[in-house]
Amino acid sequence: MSLKDTHLSLWKQALGSVPDNIWDRTGLRTLVLADNDLAELSPRVGRLQQLAMLDLGHNRLRQIPSELGDIQGLSDFLYLHDNELTALPDTLGALKHLRYLNISENRFGTLPDCVTAMTGLIELRATDNALTTLPHSIAALTRLRELHLRNNRLTALPEEIGLLAELRQIDLRGNPLTALPEALLHMPRLEKLDLRWVATLVHPAWLAELEARGCAVYL
Repeated sequence: MSLKDTHLSLWKQALGSVPDNIWDRTGLRTLVLADNDLAELSPRVGRLQQLAMLDLGHNRLRQIPSELGDIQGLSDFLYLHDNELTALPDTLGALKHLRYLNISENRFGTLPDCVTAMTGLIELRATDNALTTLPHSIAALTRLRELHLRNNRLTALPEEIGLLAELRQIDLRGNPLTALPEALLHMPRLEKLDLRWVATLVHPAWLAELEARGCAVYL
């Protein structure tokens, strides 16, 4: 099978809708549909069982079909950023092998339950939403190395964040934080904690100890 048969980029083609024949290309490994003014996605996307990467960023999607969760081999990247999403179907929790998820620049008020069911995630980007809390189930993301939460409405983090033993980076810029869990101090691999543009937080004394341990703390 040729590269042309397995990789398709339709980036910024002003499509408006996805051509029906795309859903017949069941050998695709990567599919880029970014920046096409898409308002909906066909349930037929679930037919693309070989996909490892799907880019739906920079569109106008308000919902994602539950059939996307049927692509359980989706392992590399799922880009859903810069859409109009407020929720995700629970079926996406079946994407256990997915390593990178970007749901930034949407309208999420809470982190969808399916996200913390994606236990293979290594990087999660949920910047520029309206998140007010993180669920306790965030502890299930035991492989997570990067957590990007810039420009949300978080005032605190759950203690369970300390259970993410692989976490290297946490970006909390631009959140109205009033407290941080001391569990951050005991995260064995934390290398970067970004707290810039957070004017509401009284910096806990243990931040100095975290820095002394080798973690870069940006204030």
